[in-house]
Amino acid sequence: MSSKKRVVVFALLAALVLVMVACAPKATPTPEPVAEPEAEFMCPSDWEMLTPELEAACMGEYDGMVVTMTGPFTDEDEVKFNESVAEFEEWTGIDIQYTGTKEFETIITAAVQGGDAPDIADFPQPGLLLNFVKSGDVVDLTDVMNQDWLKKNYKQAWLDMAQMEGIQAGVWARYNGKSQVWYPQPAFDDAGYEVPETWDEMLALSDQIVADGDTPWCIGIESGAATGWPATDWMEEIMLRTTSLENYDNWSFPADPADRLPFTSPEVKNAAQVMSDLWLHEGYVYGGTAAIADTFFGDAPLPMFDDPPKCWLHKQGNFITSFFPEGTVAGEDYDFFYLPPIDEEYGKPYLIAGDIYAMFDDRPEVRAVMDFFSRGESLRTWLGSGGALSPHNDAELSWYGDDIERGIAGLVNDADSVRFDGSDLMPGAVGSGSFWKGMTDYFSGTVDLDTALSEIDAAWPSD
Repeated sequence: MSSKKRVVVFALLAALVLVMVACAPKATPTPEPVAEPEAEFMCPSDWEMLTPELEAACMGEYDGMVVTMTGPFTDEDEVKFNESVAEFEEWTGIDIQYTGTKEFETIITAAVQGGDAPDIADFPQPGLLLNFVKSGDVVDLTDVMNQDWLKKNYKQAWLDMAQMEGIQAGVWARYNGKSQVWYPQPAFDDAGYEVPETWDEMLALSDQIVADGDTPWCIGIESGAATGWPATDWMEEIMLRTTSLENYDNWSFPADPADRLPFTSPEVKNAAQVMSDLWLHEGYVYGGTAAIADTFFGDAPLPMFDDPPKCWLHKQGNFITSFFPEGTVAGEDYDFFYLPPIDEEYGKPYLIAGDIYAMFDDRPEVRAVMDFFSRGESLRTWLGSGGALSPHNDAELSWYGDDIERGIAGLVNDADSVRFDGSDLMPGAVGSGSFWKGMTDYFSGTVDLDTALSEIDAAWPSD
């Protein structure tokens, strides 16, 4: 090829290269990866020791999921429960669907046996929960909950009461205090009476009131088909003050049937005798001892508010204030004191009743809700509106909207021990059967003490 032709070829090739370069797509720089925005933590920032499930819930990972729940809260209590979980539902997007029923025992039994148990159930009677623990239907919370957190946020007594058949059967929520004695404050102060701090001082106060021409105690145990239950509360209070916690537990809720402390035992008979010495003491009870079994429990404290009072002292749970005359004001018209200890060896116990929440379906969102219920925040709005006390150590007394409930919560916080209402722990045939009846028969005078205790024992199931 001539040199002239080579020049032309090279020129054409060069031109072609320039055209290809000009037409080639421009290279674009690889973009830097964009970090996904971190999910916002919506729950209170001061919450401690969260389970992974609650932490995930607070990040919105269970948004739109439903957790079903059944319990005995109806009417105003159901409204207050729903208000108490509303903020958590907003934080997490979990919908806690609560169905309250006055026939809870029947409903929950049918639901569990029919394979349609709720995710969570609220048990006002641990004895009923025990039935489902024994049948293997309840989820053991030992590996579900953060045990270090529970030990930090509950008194050991609450944790002990949640142990059933070797598993952690639930977490404690709302409770009511029972170890209070109510009195008409203005008249009490005007009479120069002083709040007793020991059982002997309380008996001396009773004697002083009698000497002044009045009747110290307002007592009534009539309650329709449930007549007698206020008497069982008194027995439980005295048992806690005259014998060991081990004996109380073996009497009311024995883990091993072989350890059961019968009603005919010296310890139980002694408690009944201490109770008899007060209830059957001449002049101690308004209307006389014959009126005890016939007086409706809600009417029993009303004579305290007569002018002058016809009786001065009434032991009952904090709910009793709803039976007081309309318009009466705590701290002005009435006040309360702690039912005093009897034997220093057994300290200052507190008798309570309350609700324990058990889990029937083990899903992450259900675990998150159970962790929430182990925190005082789950009751904060309820404490403010009244009608609940919190067993949680992180619940602040300033959250209580009612001075009486705040005072009771403080006493329970300072108690040496806490135990559940014994009759609610016993088998139904006894706790809401022969125990109620036996106390009623004895204090109405139809049987003697030994017969009453023997008849109560006879109803205890053999298995």
